[in-house]
Amino acid sequence: MNPDNIRIVLVNTSHPGNIGAVARAMKNMGLSRLCLVAPRQFPDEQATWRAAGALDVLEQAMVCDTLEEAIADCQFVVGTSARERRIPWPLLDPRQCAGHIAAASSREQVAVLFGREDRGLTNEELKLCNLHLNIPSDSAYSSLNLAMAVQIVCYELRMLQVADDLPVSADQDWDAPFSTVANMERFYEHLEKTLVAIGFLDPQAPRQLMVRLRRLYSRVRLDEMELNILRGILTETAKHVPRDG
Repeated sequence: MNPDNIRIVLVNTSHPGNIGAVARAMKNMGLSRLCLVAPRQFPDEQATWRAAGALDVLEQAMVCDTLEEAIADCQFVVGTSARERRIPWPLLDPRQCAGHIAAASSREQVAVLFGREDRGLTNEELKLCNLHLNIPSDSAYSSLNLAMAVQIVCYELRMLQVADDLPVSADQDWDAPFSTVANMERFYEHLEKTLVAIGFLDPQAPRQLMVRLRRLYSRVRLDEMELNILRGILTETAKHVPRDG
């Protein structure tokens, strides 16, 4: 994937604040090429204010009069669409589509088109696209803010870009080794002894207390440091238990 070959194209954006928010969304996800097709208000202080730390993306944005001009040098064009078409067109969700965008960007110029806030891209504009992208929002309220829609697509691209750097599991690079079975058994013995001593566990009618506590700690997966902390608490607790005689 080559982020420098991917441009986000906004068509006839009506609110300048949305342009600034899109610039910020792009920079969050490592994209920098913004193209504006006949924006209603730009430059504008609202765009600058909403861009926050992404002013460089805003200042470098290309402004074109027509969509054809904006994508003239592109080999692969994706259009975001919520429309149902009489003639079927390749339609993918952002995660599926991100793979196609990333692959194409390694050797081609790619454009991802976002339409007007109130009605999206026209049918004529969608005909210029190789693929259509649809964000499967809830049918009860399917309208997405422009910057949010851009953020979703850019996020999926970012995930592909950093895939090799992400941890393969939640346990990767943990700061202490996880406790061994033998040490956990010593902990359960210590726990049971302490619960009996403080009167919380009746050894004559234990019910399922220890089984449930085993299930609890097994689900959590304690590391050795956490286990030592818990055993230290048990030891200190036992010091406050009255001794017979």
